[in-house]
Amino acid sequence: CKCSHAGDSAVGKTALTQMFCSDGAHFQKNYTLTTGVELLVKTVSVPETSDSVELFIFDSAGKELFSEMMEKLWEQPNALCIIYDVTNEQSFSNCAKWLERLRARTLGMHLPGVLVGNKTDLIGRRAVEQKRAEEWAEIQGLQYCETSVKEMENVEVPFHILANSFHQLYREKVETFHSLV
Repeated sequence: CKCSHAGDSAVGKTALTQMFCSDGAHFQKNYTLTTGVELLVKTVSVPETSDSVELFIFDSAGKELFSEMMEKLWEQPNALCIIYDVTNEQSFSNCAKWLERLRARTLGMHLPGVLVGNKTDLIGRRAVEQKRAEEWAEIQGLQYCETSVKEMENVEVPFHILANSFHQLYREKVETFHSLV
């Protein structure tokens, strides 16, 4: 499953991805700006089945100057992950722009997706209320979750949502194919 991550710089895309892929072993206090795309791969078991989904996670730069290069690498993703910082109103507002760019690469197909509000450990600095983000995600056809990479809270949740959603979509396509044969 090719999973494209998007969001503004410094929202925690790289931290979230690295913490998930390393099972919590690599939280760094200082990250350097991602200037391209980093590919991380992890297999996720699908609950109540013997199946698993191999996620190819494309962690991309959030700076505008790199976004044209990213769009080539975003060609035909299977799942979408948009990440924002709950303490940064602008990063939430820009989610619409990131989603539009990713969906422009999906050839009109509906893909599983998740909106992730990160940095929930910064309670006193929250600028985007959870209910507001949940409502926006629902309107956009995305699932929603919140995380704190620093506190290791719900780090695996967005990836499990994507793996389960992709698996369900795959099973539906297989069943449709079998019904046609």
